[in-house]
Amino acid sequence: MNLRYDEVVRSGIAKQVAENIRSAIMDGRLKIDERLPTEDDLARSFGISRPTVREALKRLAAQNLIHSRRGPQGGNFVKRPDPEGLSMAITGAATLLVGIGAFDIDEIVTARLETEKICCRLACENRQDDGLQAMAVEIAVQQDATISDEDFCASDVRFHRALVDSTGNGPLKLMMYTVIEAFIPITNMIVFRVRERRQVVAFHTQIIEAVRVRDIDAAAAALTALLTYVRDSYSDALDARSKRENT
Repeated sequence: MNLRYDEVVRSGIAKQVAENIRSAIMDGRLKIDERLPTEDDLARSFGISRPTVREALKRLAAQNLIHSRRGPQGGNFVKRPDPEGLSMAITGAATLLVGIGAFDIDEIVTARLETEKICCRLACENRQDDGLQAMAVEIAVQQDATISDEDFCASDVRFHRALVDSTGNGPLKLMMYTVIEAFIPITNMIVFRVRERRQVVAFHTQIIEAVRVRDIDAAAAALTALLTYVRDSYSDALDARSKRENT
């Protein structure tokens, strides 16, 4: 067996260098759009080879922390954070955790309830006509009995995304990305066979009407009823699955 021990050592050093630069970016010592030192300068400063520097830079680029530009004024520059990219990474991890059973349905429903209640309140306070229109469009989609289960589930996600967008709060939208893009699809995969579409549409309609008239209590009550229904549907789906497996 021909093991390349030098690559293991180099990879370990590259990881340390990447973490060093990452820390400088995260704590603000390296600013957005600031150009990093050249590969030669980094190699001399860290006392390492240029290939190791390149490996460290590849790691940083993979984390969307830096990007390269060509030309006389080119080089490696600190990249402006991409909230959607960061959220997608978090969502992927959350989906995996749900898939392996790290979270149970009660935890997921509680997380959705507590966080979406905040969204309901802020949506009632800050909502604009375009947010209401986006939710109304999805309700119209969901009322079409001819659409597939996949399309209904996708519309469900878009409805709640529009509710969160109606808060007008950027950090909250970032925080809610995982809840909307990971937790809702996962539960939909389980409950779509046993839930009644009309019931889901009725709850969605109650939510949008409450947001329209800025009734925070009514919006929270409709959301609570919806998620209670989701929890009950989830239990029914698991019971039905268990019965099929035991027959």
